[in-house]
Amino acid sequence: MEEEPKDIIVLGAIKRGAKKFGKIRDKTGIEPEELNKILEKLEERGLIRVEKKKGFLGGEKIELHVTEKGDNELQQRIHEMEQKWNQMVQLYKLGDKKKLEEFMGSNKSDFAMMMFFGIMNMMMFSMMFSMIGASMHDYVPADQVPPGAENQPGDAGGDMGGDAGVGDTGGYDIDIGF
Repeated sequence: MEEEPKDIIVLGAIKRGAKKFGKIRDKTGIEPEELNKILEKLEERGLIRVEKKKGFLGGEKIELHVTEKGDNELQQRIHEMEQKWNQMVQLYKLGDKKKLEEFMGSNKSDFAMMMFFGIMNMMMFSMMFSMIGASMHDYVPADQVPPGAENQPGDAGGDMGGDAGVGDTGGYDIDIGF
């Protein structure tokens, strides 16, 4: 059964302990309306089950759990993504720019999932983009990077939060009283 990337990300978020709607939304960054549709679809397909419990003040508390079928689907998809990542790494190491670019182009819908599940090495991913002369955002739009991603595109480089001290030439700061 071929699930959409966001469906698998939601399934993974639930598997990792986000059992309530708000937590799933926070981990995945998916809008509430779309998330609700995804959850309904996952429940219809038997990939998740909804458990209703009594809340603290007598209200109803709803928790979501991954079923065995959902867990199997998730493990299969993670395995497929790991294989694709390994193929990309191999193409990069062989220096086959054209094949790497074609492979990345035909598998770009999996990149958000690979990030969410921490499958890809972001430094290697950045080097692949450099090799083919492309930008990461040509393949992974910023709005499709889930906030729960282990390694987000912004982690690939940057100044690590440091301050270059513009105008400071190094050395010592000495106040000589003038």
